[in-house]
Amino acid sequence: MTTLKALASVRVLDFSKVLAGPLCAQYLGDMGADVVKIEPLNEGDDTRRYPPFLDSGTHHDGTIFLSVNRNKRSFALDLKTDAGRDICHKLVMGADVVIESFGPGVAERLGIDHATLMALNPRLVHCSISGYGSVGPMKEGKGYDAVLQAFSGMLSISGERGGKHARSPFSPVDQGTGLHALIGILAALFERTATGKGMRVEASLFDTSIGFLGYILQGFWANGREPEPPGSSHDSLCPYEVFSTGDKPMLLGVANDSLWRKFCAVAGAPEVAADPRFTTNALRVANRRETVATVTALLATRGRDDWVKSLGLAGIPCSPVQSLGEMAAHPHTTEGGMLQKYVHPIYGELKTVSQPIKLQGERNSVMREAPLLGQHTAQILYESGYSSQEIDELAASGVINASAKAVAS
Repeated sequence: MTTLKALASVRVLDFSKVLAGPLCAQYLGDMGADVVKIEPLNEGDDTRRYPPFLDSGTHHDGTIFLSVNRNKRSFALDLKTDAGRDICHKLVMGADVVIESFGPGVAERLGIDHATLMALNPRLVHCSISGYGSVGPMKEGKGYDAVLQAFSGMLSISGERGGKHARSPFSPVDQGTGLHALIGILAALFERTATGKGMRVEASLFDTSIGFLGYILQGFWANGREPEPPGSSHDSLCPYEVFSTGDKPMLLGVANDSLWRKFCAVAGAPEVAADPRFTTNALRVANRRETVATVTALLATRGRDDWVKSLGLAGIPCSPVQSLGEMAAHPHTTEGGMLQKYVHPIYGELKTVSQPIKLQGERNSVMREAPLLGQHTAQILYESGYSSQEIDELAASGVINASAKAVAS
């Protein structure tokens, strides 16, 4: 794992919670930024309380929280107090980036909106993550991944034909919004090197959901037809979906006519390759039912592993439908370094999913485990010039977590 810290000079204040913002901030931390996660007193990020949990007997955290909050320090603060806002504003004056995902109007009420903070620090890159953005009749709406899958039309094309709509379970809208926020922040930091000025960055779940539908909308505008839920198939390609074999399912991806002819050769079916209904991809799409029925019959003659081996040797894209456990145990996964192990001081050895990029041929490493709530409050206050007495008084008055003085070092 790399020791390269491309963003080592960058300090990030992360006020966000749940998934989109925390993922964005985690990736900044993975690349070396000093990320301070500002959390509400007593409760912290909502995902600390989302099951399933890791439980040590004295502490427990939700696994979602653990998955998107490594390489951060936690600062527990009551932003609703004057003293809490004063601390926040002092931290902002030494920060490069602020990320927030408060509901409509909340940042303004707390005094941490972009106008207030950029007046304190004109070099600040301020990123707001919202449900529907800052313009339009839905701008006051609260956004959640599943809600935006429904609102955007994404849910209408998910699932099997004639079946119930199926939510994409890995929260693509949330995670995609985090990535778009990351892109915007990096662009703003790059621009700042030339201008010396900060920038406001906005990312929303609505924009992300529409962005993900780009080529599907292009087809809708061209033909005026609402696409049907395709299951595992592709509206523009055939055969390109999950098929049963003689024993287990596999996905076959015939993406062009050359691959189709190769598939028919491997299957020992030259007559199928010559069938005028199937000679081009456009014809196979037009005759989808017949194409799928023909391929299904061919694949039923042999087992999945036999097909995957022979098709792979012929250069035909295909894959077994693996479980998560099968994927994690696969040699390509283990050798690629996407799954990392680290030692958590409370929960012991844990696994995590790496940032999916390499810098100088190396993966970014886990430099800090996901923090306990308020674990670094006193440490960060010391760094910001607060005395031990001031920190004790803030803890006694309930502005910061009461345990802060116990974890000052």
